[in-house]
Amino acid sequence: MNSIELRRKLHRTPELSFEEVKTQQLIIDALEAEGIEYRKIANTGVLAKIEGERGNHRRAVVLRADIDALPITELNDIDFKSEHEGVMHGCGHDMHTAVLFGVLQYLNKNRDFEGTLFGLFQPGEELNPGGAVKVLEENPFEGYDVAAVIGEHVDSTLEVGEVGLCPGRFMASNDEIRFYISGRGGHAARRTEIDDSVTAMADMILRTTSLNTPECVVSIGRVIADGATNVIPSLVTAEGTMRTFDREVRERTHAYLHNNARQVAEKYGTEVKVDISYGYPCVVNDVMLTYEAMIVASDEGIVVRELKPMTTAEDFGHYTERYPSLFYRLGVGKAAGGSHTATFLPDERAMEYGERMMRRMALHILNK
Repeated sequence: MNSIELRRKLHRTPELSFEEVKTQQLIIDALEAEGIEYRKIANTGVLAKIEGERGNHRRAVVLRADIDALPITELNDIDFKSEHEGVMHGCGHDMHTAVLFGVLQYLNKNRDFEGTLFGLFQPGEELNPGGAVKVLEENPFEGYDVAAVIGEHVDSTLEVGEVGLCPGRFMASNDEIRFYISGRGGHAARRTEIDDSVTAMADMILRTTSLNTPECVVSIGRVIADGATNVIPSLVTAEGTMRTFDREVRERTHAYLHNNARQVAEKYGTEVKVDISYGYPCVVNDVMLTYEAMIVASDEGIVVRELKPMTTAEDFGHYTERYPSLFYRLGVGKAAGGSHTATFLPDERAMEYGERMMRRMALHILNK
């Protein structure tokens, strides 16, 4: 099986975070067919291992791909359209997985390199706190000197044949925020007999979004006020996301949210509860690895685009906190459309460039 065939099989049978049972089996079947050593990890993930024919096997490089899908009903008219209603590989994880398999497939047959190569097929990237946490809890690289963890993500703002790289801080931390405002509900016309939880929540949301800066994004995406035209509910809830690039900004914004809640509660006579779920940390690329990747890509004839930090988030940040790491974007063409949409369709020609980039970086690091 080649990587494109695997990608299409994965695309047909997408599975949500931590439910990747069939996905895991497809990966295992592909690895077994190539005689590649592996074990299961983080329940529904797979960790493959290939030892080079020379050098110290304690020195290691980890190549990581996420394998989960999104709760989206696919609208693409293609032969390998998702067969699972309401689930789709709308973020390109099927391509990440297949690219990693292609790299392992090649290097398993060409082991003239030093050290040990790990291929990590990681579950649950789309769900906080992320599958990376479960992987690291198992401490799978104990006894190894991990020189680099490398991952990629498809990007439709880049054309096929391009990669995007950013030294240092690259992607934001991701926290989930929830507000619960409760008070006396009742008839909307009897203002003196109720606590207006709806207006209080509107005020809380406006105070929250006023915290947005280039270094901090706070957005509310879901509000539930289950009343009626003449009924003020006793409970209103709201949920959103917070993204920052700096630990101090992150903690300071958390403090602002709690302070706003106290002010809103006092102003409207309601009870305001703030619940913040810590999510992914920032993705911080090793600067030296990033510049080495720029050189490697150029040597491979791949066009390098230097990117600015992004407010999107990735649980790959957990790896960057522990090991020298590199995360980059793989161009799949503007015609692919936007990720996380029902019509996202990356250009499969990008997979060749993805495999070359990841393979060359792994060999470059291992053979230093």
